[in-house]
Amino acid sequence: MEPIIVHPKNNKEQKVIKAFLEALKIKFENPKTKSEKIDYNPEFVATMERSIQDAKEGKVTRIKLDDIWK
Repeated sequence: MEPIIVHPKNNKEQKVIKAFLEALKIKFENPKTKSEKIDYNPEFVATMERSIQDAKEGKVTRIKLDDIWK
């Protein structure tokens, strides 16, 4: 089976949908309440964290727009 993504408009709709799924004993999850993070490639996450840290430390190269178009 493939997953179905539902986008409730408000809290009331969300509660009704959850109640419906629970009544039918259909498994579901709410990623915002999951304790673990969404799975990303660990190498990608490490690269992004290094890049963010480098930027905070000023380890960046700035290129002027005029230098790009020469």
